[in-house]
Amino acid sequence: MTGQPETAPMATQPALSRSLAARHVAMISIGGIIGAGLFVGSSAAIAATGPAVLASYLLAGAVIYLVMRMLGEMAVARPDVHSFTEFARAGLGRSAGFIAGWLYWYFWIVVVPFEAIAGANILHPWLALDEWIIGLVLMAAMTAVNLLSARAYGEFEFWFASIKVAAIAGFVLLALAWLLGTGRPVAAHNLLGDGLAPNGVAAVLAAVVTVFFSLTGAEITTVAAAESVEPGRAIARLSTAVVVRILFFYVASILLIVCVVPWREVMPGYSPFAQALERMGHPWAGSAMSLVILTAVLSCLNSAFYVTSRVLFSLAAAGDAPNWLVKVNVRGVPTRSVWIGCLAGVAGILVAKGMPGRVFTFLLNSAGAVIVFVYLLIGAAQLRLRAQRSAAAQAALPAQMPWHPWLTLVAMLAMCIVLVAMGMMPSSRPELLASLVALGVAALAAWLSRPGPRR
Repeated sequence: MTGQPETAPMATQPALSRSLAARHVAMISIGGIIGAGLFVGSSAAIAATGPAVLASYLLAGAVIYLVMRMLGEMAVARPDVHSFTEFARAGLGRSAGFIAGWLYWYFWIVVVPFEAIAGANILHPWLALDEWIIGLVLMAAMTAVNLLSARAYGEFEFWFASIKVAAIAGFVLLALAWLLGTGRPVAAHNLLGDGLAPNGVAAVLAAVVTVFFSLTGAEITTVAAAESVEPGRAIARLSTAVVVRILFFYVASILLIVCVVPWREVMPGYSPFAQALERMGHPWAGSAMSLVILTAVLSCLNSAFYVTSRVLFSLAAAGDAPNWLVKVNVRGVPTRSVWIGCLAGVAGILVAKGMPGRVFTFLLNSAGAVIVFVYLLIGAAQLRLRAQRSAAAQAALPAQMPWHPWLTLVAMLAMCIVLVAMGMMPSSRPELLASLVALGVAALAAWLSRPGPRR
């Protein structure tokens, strides 16, 4: 990935709208972090690690926080760059921008049918329709939302995120009330009865791999901020706030769960929030959490539609996707990119229905680690851009990556350790190998599409 750094030439291209308000961007940042990975996926991490899973969340959260700090610095230093993945182009050249953009698009385009199917599975017992039909209906609904305007996406995500935040806040209050009432002896026994790390430090480090992927999505803010009134400042503000949200929404809720429910009794695949509420004497917990999880799934589906369309628009504007995609409607929506996301989602649902085994599993696995590859490119771009900036220009930036370059290098090393750990763990090795195939395809496509960003 060589070449001179460059800025994506978007100034002469049709422009996206600037219709997202500050409240939209703020809730999008929260919604990007809180998903089914917290409400359901956390059960596997707790069951494998015990109370020390809190350390796993703190370690993974620290890496995500450092990535967001990198993005915050680059956003205020390069307000001309309007997409998360285009920072790789600005810092490392055209090939890096090509690879980062297409890998990130691929990651989210696989999420589209996956989340639609997950939502269909939740609704199936209530609607008595085939899952694939419900999935197609959900696809149609989210397509319509994203075709309306960026503000429509922002409004839906605002309310989706608000429901998730309210659910976690309500859970925290109920759990605290229970602990302060009759649950303190139980909490002490659940936390310390088997020791904080009953399965050892290795289990804590292994859980970081699972937790890391649950926390991805914070960078969606950098995509949405391009359609806000002050994109650079929005990213800079939220890059520092994201760690607080990770600490509260994840660490606080997981701490309360392991206080209420003995970690050995947490059932992988079942919401530990519902299990904790049931343990506290709330029989309605299962149905309530199903609705919350459905909201989280629809939120992720909505965001996946939005991200894939904007990243594809950015790739087209940079010359790395067909030029006919650089077109927006009167509301500033790249409708053609939205429709491509819809068609890809429909194809994924049909593949899952007709070939539920190897093909769909490979697609899911091949997207598993690509986000780490993209984050690594972002880290390298931040180092390169920082080196090109004068000391005076750097000092004037309102958002900066602290302890340069060491914290960037620490974050990149941590991500490399995540990849190595995936290769050593039999359960995640297929994901790493399939993701390396996706990386190889993207690198080959970047090489074949040379010599310039425009064809």
